[in-house]
Amino acid sequence: MFLQIDNLLAAAEVQSVTELARRTRFINGRASNPRNTTQNNLIQDPTDPVGQRASQIVLGAIQRSEEARNFLWPNRIAVPQFLRYGQGMTYGAHVDAALMNLAAQPLRSDVSCTVFLSDPAGYEGGELVIHLGTETVRIKGGAGSAVFYPSTTLHEVAPVAAGERLVMITFIESQLPDAAQRELLYTLNEVRALEGLNMQWHNRMSLESVIANLLRMWVR
Repeated sequence: MFLQIDNLLAAAEVQSVTELARRTRFINGRASNPRNTTQNNLIQDPTDPVGQRASQIVLGAIQRSEEARNFLWPNRIAVPQFLRYGQGMTYGAHVDAALMNLAAQPLRSDVSCTVFLSDPAGYEGGELVIHLGTETVRIKGGAGSAVFYPSTTLHEVAPVAAGERLVMITFIESQLPDAAQRELLYTLNEVRALEGLNMQWHNRMSLESVIANLLRMWVR
């Protein structure tokens, strides 16, 4: 299951982050994954203080989003980082690493996130391509939008034919490692939010009980 949020970042935040990107130091993307020969992009230098300011803006937007929290059940969120793709750049089909080095304890990547920063009309190609068996989903979000998807998913970034693609990515360790369990609870919470006030009290309390007991069984 994917979650797309159209306006994760407010317009002013998009402007601030893109302005910070112009002053951020970038390095060869292969530094983050030297063994992946299909990676051809630029990544934010993690030691650059300007980029770190932008990262905190995006991290704050994810943390304050109730919709994202209900989908992710986040335990920890990796610091977001810029990725830049110029003409001809791409990132071939891959699955994100299961464990990310984060402080003293590795972060388990349960959910991956791409936050789009460029105007989609300003570049050609560069879609996030997610493979689902024999089918593919191509996503090219508007500036400030975000997509969350299971980190186990095979995905790639299509070659940029013209212009520049600027995004931020991050990874989330969920309190619910199982994607099917996250989806069930997200659906139940949506039903509660949309229909809860219309239910008879007994039925609403039965739904609340199911949600609470599933959390007791599944949260890690």
